[in-house]
Amino acid sequence: MFSFFKKKPAPETTPTPPTAPVAPVADTPVVPATSTSPAPEAPAISTPASSNAAPAKPSWAERLKSGLAKTRDKLGKQLAGLFGGGKIDEDLYEELESVLLTSDMGMDATSHLLRDVRERVSLKGLKDASELKGALKEALVELIQPLEQPLQTHGKKPYVIMLAGVNGAGKTTSIGKLAKYFQSQGKSVLLAAGDTFRAAAREQLIAWGERNNVTVIAQQSGDAAAVCYDALQAAMARGIDIVIADTAGRLPTQLHLMEEIKKVKRVIQKAIPDAPHEVVLVLDANIGQNAINQVLAFDQALGLTGLILTKLDGTAKGGVIAGIAKQHPVPLRFIGVGEGIDDLRPFSTRDFVDALFD
Repeated sequence: MFSFFKKKPAPETTPTPPTAPVAPVADTPVVPATSTSPAPEAPAISTPASSNAAPAKPSWAERLKSGLAKTRDKLGKQLAGLFGGGKIDEDLYEELESVLLTSDMGMDATSHLLRDVRERVSLKGLKDASELKGALKEALVELIQPLEQPLQTHGKKPYVIMLAGVNGAGKTTSIGKLAKYFQSQGKSVLLAAGDTFRAAAREQLIAWGERNNVTVIAQQSGDAAAVCYDALQAAMARGIDIVIADTAGRLPTQLHLMEEIKKVKRVIQKAIPDAPHEVVLVLDANIGQNAINQVLAFDQALGLTGLILTKLDGTAKGGVIAGIAKQHPVPLRFIGVGEGIDDLRPFSTRDFVDALFD
């Protein structure tokens, strides 16, 4: 191919003006040519490269704000009209209660927030409705702050994380994102394809493993407990830092499947007595208040240590976090606000509330 390009300047074509612009384009990487031809070429090549690299990736705060747009539109816009002015009276509190309930915070959390806001108004002597927004923000921060407990994986090797949830909650996708997150911390990761029920679940997890350059332990057939046991044996032999075990999706009302996932946990404990070190329930934010029922059921069956709330970008029900905090406060380890591999991040109370209101 190189000889093909060099045949053009070989004949007496250099003096002829028509071929002069063609030859430098083909031979620019190899031959410096004359001083006049590369001068216009250099800016023509470098300018597109710099323009392509120009767009900067949005920050996590920007992505979080964008991801919570639906919830903010439903909650924030109503609150903006509510806090526009006027005096603080019972009619205002009634309107505030209605707004909080429609944002899927639930009755318990709404009642708690209203009591808290009333106390803050009384203590600070607030008179104007515009001052109520700050009081509500602080009350909400105080309510959900206990959920902010970042996952600590040091001290155990391998550190075993077991994921559970209903069908379609986003377990397998969350596992791929978690693998990337832990790799960014310099940790080695191994995945256990324990979802042996759903068609193509194993292949989906293997694809995530290939994307992240992570080993996936899987079987063509067999039960989830056996897959997880084999994965732990491999992790101990290879000195792996983190093992993430997938399990099949199931409804809490499917008692036989809830017994099966209990068996998975028992088998994991046979391989490593104090494992799993983290039992995480993956929740789809679109289900709103039903998320609380799932937390209660899976916690009773497995003893949950953490939650992952996915798909916040596709729903206006982000207020369910307040409901979980009030009714069954299991630590919210991660939240997801998009399809990107970096769109699953540790939960931050202040970032969440700021993105919800501002």
